[in-house]
Amino acid sequence: MKKIDKYATLAVEKGVNIQKNQKLFIRSSVDNADFARTLAELAWKKEAKDVIVQWFDEKITRQRYLYGDSDIFGIEEKWYIEYINKIVEEDYQVITILSNNPENLKGVDPEKIAKESKAISKISKQFAEKMINYDIQWNIIALPSSEWAVKVFPNAKSSEEAVNLMWDAIFEVNLIDDNDPTENWDNHIKNLSVQTKKIQEYNFKSLTFKNSLGTDLEVGLPKEHIWVSGDIKAKTGNRFIPNIPTYEVFTAPHRDKVNGVVYATKPLIYMGNVIDNFWIKFQNGKVVEYKAEVGNELLEKLLKIHPNADFLGEVALVPHSSPISKSGLLWYNTLYDENASCHIALGAGYTSTLAGTKNLSEEERMAKGLNQSLSHNDFMIGSECLDIIGKTQDGEEVQIFKKGEWVI
Repeated sequence: MKKIDKYATLAVEKGVNIQKNQKLFIRSSVDNADFARTLAELAWKKEAKDVIVQWFDEKITRQRYLYGDSDIFGIEEKWYIEYINKIVEEDYQVITILSNNPENLKGVDPEKIAKESKAISKISKQFAEKMINYDIQWNIIALPSSEWAVKVFPNAKSSEEAVNLMWDAIFEVNLIDDNDPTENWDNHIKNLSVQTKKIQEYNFKSLTFKNSLGTDLEVGLPKEHIWVSGDIKAKTGNRFIPNIPTYEVFTAPHRDKVNGVVYATKPLIYMGNVIDNFWIKFQNGKVVEYKAEVGNELLEKLLKIHPNADFLGEVALVPHSSPISKSGLLWYNTLYDENASCHIALGAGYTSTLAGTKNLSEEERMAKGLNQSLSHNDFMIGSECLDIIGKTQDGEEVQIFKKGEWVI
């Protein structure tokens, strides 16, 4: 329990970094009610002006999809629009607690899921933009659920044992030990910043990814791209850590300058289902071919659900020796798996990764090479055999990764 309390304190004080008189919006499963209450109390003690919680229940969500008629999905409900607008207009900072069952919606009609997802994305557009532009402070963390833990630890003797094993793993990769986790994270952020500064100085024109699985992908970069890692400075002036854990250094690809084929190295969890063993081919930035052995129909939905969802918005570098990778676990959760592996994201790019785009229109951002979309879906491409070559503006080739590890 002491470590769980440390984890909650880390989320409030270093993650979202709530300040006096700021408002906090917590999104939590009903299964995580105790932890959400702890977050709320910590925020109140930091003199937050208000704390509200949005509860959800995966089991009820599954029931709705299984038994509800198709015509109840995809409706842009007025009450929900007003609710989200309140969060946006009153500048609530945000903590999201993940504990999803990776296959909660397995067997559900994908058309229902796609309709609902599309409507929610439209309603939440301003909210998502505030987060992706770092206008507010936000943080995403994860807690074990029995369904998720059993998926990650299938050989556990019971769901209780699986949950305990997952807690141990979460504490380890999130640097929660007998020491002060705040100090641990300060040192971790400093180390990430050093690597970020190194790669920024090269001002690469492109990156080429190759591995023995068949990946051969060239990712062009905009001239004014910015490498980002660890903590972020929000529009509020406060620094925060969006993802706990985080081991990535990332930037914006040029949306029109991605060519070649890439093979995913881990499953992608999308709409409560698993997409696995898939590859994607790009031509001039756009996806032109794809194939998944598991979840191909869902992969098609992901690529077509929103305009520009089939262009890249992020490229991120993570060494194969990251603590999450060294855990040897397949987490079936993007927050964790993306921090075990180099990854790319289909959909929206972050304005923080391309200079001069913060106050531009969507059309102007895309003209500069930053993709804009209502979706952002990361998938993992890193492996122990991945090599990455960077090409500078002068045409010089520099090895960035060799056999899955930094060499600059």
